[in-house]
Amino acid sequence: MSESVDLAALKRVIQDAKRIAKRYRQLTGKPLGITGEVGEFVAASLLGLELTEARQPGYDAVAHDGHRIQIKARCVLSDSYGSQRVSQIKLNHEWDTVILVLMNADFEPLEIYEAMRRNIELELIKPGSKSRNVRGALSISKFKSIASCVWRSGTDTDSAKQMGRTTD
Repeated sequence: MSESVDLAALKRVIQDAKRIAKRYRQLTGKPLGITGEVGEFVAASLLGLELTEARQPGYDAVAHDGHRIQIKARCVLSDSYGSQRVSQIKLNHEWDTVILVLMNADFEPLEIYEAMRRNIELELIKPGSKSRNVRGALSISKFKSIASCVWRSGTDTDSAKQMGRTTD
C-alpha cells in the first residue's frame, strides 16, 4: 500500500454520491451501483480500517492488527430482505475475514457483521447449493448466522470497541 485514503475528503464525495444515487433511484426505480464503495467507506470510518488501493485482489481493507478484510455491502430493502445475497466471495484470494455492511435505502449503515474465513469456507463448500458452491454467494441471513455483529446503528464508539473493533 502506498498512501492511505483521506477519509475526511472521501466523506464529502460519498455524501454527494449518496445524494445523487437516491435521486437516481427516485427517477428510475433502479440503483446507481455505488453500494460497494459506500460500504467500504462506512466500514473504514466506523471500524478504523485502512482502505487498500483500488483493485487489490482479495481484500479491501487492513485492520490495525494487520488482518486483511474483504468488505461486502448491501442496501437492505424491506420487501426483498429474505432473498438478498452477499456478493461473490472468492476463496482463491488472500483474506482473513469478510465484513458485511448492511445499509438502508438511503445508504445509512444499520449493522456491520464480520465472519472468519474458516466459517465462510465451511459454508461455501457445503454440497447442495449452486449459489454457494459455484458463485460463492451466501444469503444475508446465512452470513449473519456465521458472523459476529461488530457495529450496530445507535451504538457509540465505545460499543464498537467492546465489539472487538477500534474506531481510532
